[in-house]
Amino acid sequence: FKELPPYLCKLDVTFQKECHCEGKDNRIPLLKEVFEAFPQTPVNIDIKVNNSVLIKKVSELVREYKREHLTVWGNVNYEVVSKCLKENADIPIIFCSQRVLLLLGLFYTGLLPFIPFKEEFLEIPMPSIILKLKEPEKMTRSQKFIIWLADTLLMRKALFDHLTARGIQVYIWVLNEEQEYKRAFDLGATGVMTDYPTKLKEFLHNYP
Repeated sequence: FKELPPYLCKLDVTFQKECHCEGKDNRIPLLKEVFEAFPQTPVNIDIKVNNSVLIKKVSELVREYKREHLTVWGNVNYEVVSKCLKENADIPIIFCSQRVLLLLGLFYTGLLPFIPFKEEFLEIPMPSIILKLKEPEKMTRSQKFIIWLADTLLMRKALFDHLTARGIQVYIWVLNEEQEYKRAFDLGATGVMTDYPTKLKEFLHNYP
């Protein structure tokens, strides 16, 4: 850990075009330090690599700090999520990409109400934000169509309402504009992930 390089003092904001953030605190914190600094704050953990030792260590930390009810973990990879569930079934898991496709298939065929799920969190992007991150005039018609189709299939109020009624929370990422916040909550999302938490807090204060 000591050999890891520090964060850069200036970083581009991935989901905000031509924007960057600056700061002096560039040390990468340990997960236990995050748990100690924010004992009552829910934490979302993305297990980035398929490593059983890593999954076990994260599980041990969650148990040590008694944070099963405040932690959700997983990855886009099905095998990683399966290992997480097997290692510690008390920590809620997210839908991996494969299971998101299954979810959509069941939704559009009308079978979703009859199929149980172990996942408790759906965390998906809002595809339409890709258009603001790239230069639309340089995108092909097929690329624009794929983005439109993905957005149309994923951003469905009926789907979000159904999942919410089943106790499955829905989070959309990464949204940084007020119109994006509004669209997400109007669709019935439980919450959103953002690079600007203060901006989101101000929006929620005025959101009906």
